This record gives sequence, C-alpha cells and structure tokens, in this order.
Amino acid sequence: MIFRRALQREFVHAAGAVFAVLFAVLITIVLIRLLGQAAGGRVPADAVLALIGFGSLADLPIVLTLTVFLGVLLSLSRGYRDSEMVVWFSSGMSLTAWIVPVLRFAFPLAFLVGGVTLFLGPWAHQKSIEYRVQLESRDDTQRIAPGVFRESSGARRVFFVEVGAGEDGGVGNVFVSEEKADRLTVVVASRGFLHTDGKGNRYVVLEQGRRYDGRPGTPEYRVMTFERYQLRVESNQQTAGPSKMRAKPTLDLLREPDRRARGELVFRFGTPIAVLLLALLAIPLSFVNPRAGRTNNLLLAIFIYLVYNNAILVCQSWVSQERMGFLAGLLLPHGLAFALLALFFYSRLAVVPFWRRRMPGSAPRVADAASGAPGEGDTP
Repeated sequence: MIFRRALQREFVHAAGAVFAVLFAVLITIVLIRLLGQAAGGRVPADAVLALIGFGSLADLPIVLTLTVFLGVLLSLSRGYRDSEMVVWFSSGMSLTAWIVPVLRFAFPLAFLVGGVTLFLGPWAHQKSIEYRVQLESRDDTQRIAPGVFRESSGARRVFFVEVGAGEDGGVGNVFVSEEKADRLTVVVASRGFLHTDGKGNRYVVLEQGRRYDGRPGTPEYRVMTFERYQLRVESNQQTAGPSKMRAKPTLDLLREPDRRARGELVFRFGTPIAVLLLALLAIPLSFVNPRAGRTNNLLLAIFIYLVYNNAILVCQSWVSQERMGFLAGLLLPHGLAFALLALFFYSRLAVVPFWRRRMPGSAPRVADAASGAPGEGDTP
C-alpha cells in the first residue's frame, strides 16, 4: 500500500534524525565526563579518544531504543497533525493495522540492539577496563608531559618538565618532589634523560642540579649540588581489572549460577524486548488533537520510557539480591508494559474519532449503516 510504504520511509528518516541527535548528546556527555577525569589526572589526555569510543559502544542500546520509540512516535504524530490519519481511518483501516508495519520497522533494530547488548556492549566494557589497567601500569616516566605537573602512580612523587624531549631524548629544567614518611626531598636539574642498564633496570639521570632534603616546618635541611644524579624508576605491575558483570561475555554469564549473573541477564535479554514493546506503545501514544498542544504525547512517551527503563533496572537489582526469581524479573516489567499497551489500544479503539461522529440532524449513509458506523453530512 502506497500510504503505508510512505510512512515506513518516514519511520526511517525520523529515526535517522533522532539517532543523530541522541548520539551527538551521548558523545558530548561521555566527552565531558572523560575531560573532567583527564583534568583531574585520573585519565591521561591521550586516552580520551579511545575511551570515548568504548563508552559510546557500551551506551549504544539506550540510544537505539529511544531512536525506535521516538521515530515511530514522531512519524505517526505528524500524520495526525497533517490529517493524514483521517484518510487512513476513512478508508476503513483500524489503528491496529499499524502493528505489522511498525513491527516490520522495529524488528531489525531490535535485533541490532540485542546484538549490541549481548555481545558488543560487554566487549566494549571489557576493552575499556583493560585499557584503563594498561594506562595505570605505565611507569612514572611515561606520565610526564612538558609544562604539566604529574603525580606518580603511588602519589609519592611529583614531576615537572619545562622543556620536552629533543632528538637525543633529553628533557630540560626538571623538577622532582618526593615525600617519604615525614621527610621531603626536592631535586631540580637543568637536564635529564632515561638510561637502561644491562639488567633492564630503568633510571632517570639528572645533570647539573641540586637536591634539597629535610623535614617540612623545621630548619633541618641539607642542600647538595651534583653533576650527575640517578633515580631508579619502579615499573608498575599490571593487575587484573575489576570484575564487572557488564564486562563479562553473555556466554560466561549463562554458565555461571551466580545471582549477579542472572541479574545482568535480565537486563541484556530485556532490552530487545523493550524495543518492540515501546515501538508498539508509540502507536496509541502518537494521537494528537490538532486543536490541542503538540507536545503532550511526547512528554507522556518520555515519562513512560523512563518508568519502563527504571522498572527493568529495579527487577535486575531484585534478581541480583535474590528477592525475585530470574523468570519473574525478566517477565514482570514487560508484562506490565504489555498490559499498558493493551489498555492504550482499547482506549483509542473504544472512542469514536471526532471526524466520524454524527452531527446533529445527520443520518447514516447506506454504506455506514451497513457497517454500523455513523455517517457524515447526510440529511434525514
């Protein structure tokens, strides 16, 4: 049907616009969070771009779910505002006739959301954790940047280099502050470079400088001038990242009888189901009275999405705490959403549209009388 195919194309166009906006918002939020961490020294500046990619992939199911929901909602709402739905209903088609076209549009995206939630999302979480661990395992010399004070991994030393490494690998105007117990050591040098001995030990070699050693707040300080000063660089041991359920592969969760694993599965299996139910909920929610406000249904739709998403998270938490069984936690939020969907469809189908209502002094047409529907514009 031409009308149905045209609106299906509009589904795609509306979903593309919604996805572009939501994905830009997601990238902005992740970028702001990581830039704040980089400014505080918790994330190196050269790692921001990679972590943005991993974070965006992990949160992609939320964006795709809202894309399907709002894409269908905005397209059908425009049909109501432009009176195209009047043509649809006047041709004898019911509101339930939109179920098949909407599902035809939503199924591929639900399949994509399922793939991201079950496989790509956990992989992105795991890679993000491994990348952070790799960054934390770097030794102190790799944290140094010209013109920036850098703290060592153990928070015992502070480094500052005014001039970056040249062709020979040396740096200029070096400042090192080290605190042990109640004593403070400050070393300044005009030049420094890295040296590795035959055993693989790495050293920072400073030349032409001074060392200040003493106890803060007391006059007990020693000042030494040196031609060459050597500091050993301790290599950090790479440790395993934290065990997070969101980073574990789905197949591993299926093999584990752990309650937290079952709770995570409630969220992963429930997200694709939510995509289909939200797409169907958009059909009755898209009704717009041309004489009334145009944002009421959109606000209601966003509120329903937030409640639905929070219900899934609450059931996930209850399953993780063994306050609810796995099957009950998986079906409860979607069962409530399906009941709400049936209620909205019933409320829309039970009310005769205003363009089909009989006007005072009118009589049903022959065709309408045969179908039991009131006619329009006929005289007794």
